[in-house]
Amino acid sequence: MAQTQTEQPAGGVLPPRGRDLFAPANLLAWCIVPYDEKHRTPAERMAMLKRLGFTQYAWDWRQQHLKDLPEEIRLARASGIRLRAIWLWIDAQSDGVGHLGEGNRAVLDAVNAAHLSVEFWIGFHANFFEGIEEPERIRRGAAMVAYLRNQAAPSGSTVALYNHGDWVGEPENEIKIIQAVGDPSVGMVFNFHHAHTMIDAFPRLLPRMLPYLRAVNLNGMRPEGPKILPIGAGTREREMIRLLAASGYAGPLGLLCHIEDADAEVVLRRNLDGLRTLVSEERL
Repeated sequence: MAQTQTEQPAGGVLPPRGRDLFAPANLLAWCIVPYDEKHRTPAERMAMLKRLGFTQYAWDWRQQHLKDLPEEIRLARASGIRLRAIWLWIDAQSDGVGHLGEGNRAVLDAVNAAHLSVEFWIGFHANFFEGIEEPERIRRGAAMVAYLRNQAAPSGSTVALYNHGDWVGEPENEIKIIQAVGDPSVGMVFNFHHAHTMIDAFPRLLPRMLPYLRAVNLNGMRPEGPKILPIGAGTREREMIRLLAASGYAGPLGLLCHIEDADAEVVLRRNLDGLRTLVSEERL
């Protein structure tokens, strides 16, 4: 049965379940590999995460980082930090059912070789759905997601659609693809920073997403921009986070780096501080 959004508590005070949502153990670091002016090694990244109190993170990458993934996996395990999710970007020029580009193939092979169970966050380039009508888009998207699910299965890993803009970045279209796959292990990740056009629709979208929602990545939200803001520096994230806490969502919350010319540790700490302030005020 689909979950339904619960009524907002009087005065905006977080319910006990909402407080647990913001516990340090439920937070994960995101966008900390290519978005880091210090270009940390895997060992330096583990040390940074420990200093900040993170127990889990998601791994994004560019081609130059692929060689480090086996070491990243080994050091995360040794450090007691959970590598929870890994990004995959599907581009029609290199990826399709039955074949993957060199980078995506290398990621899957490294994860399977390490017997690491992760969640693959799947983003799609707009070109994957260009020139076809919606029914064919849904069929094509579902076929690719099912293929990726099967590729992830040897390590016990799962897949989740990641809203990254364009047609496939609309939550209702993601849900259509997930339903077409027909596998309850397939979920979705909702990113505030790719949802500036969805702020007003969020109260309607959240109950629809809840049965499939595996992670939510937070960001300061100001409709006029900029795209990336620290938590607490926007004008609309408070109401969105309040709704999320009241909905019964209990999955992880991601805190972003996502600024290329900044120290990832500084950016993550700023978001940690912003979230703590926002929660402590209990007026979300």
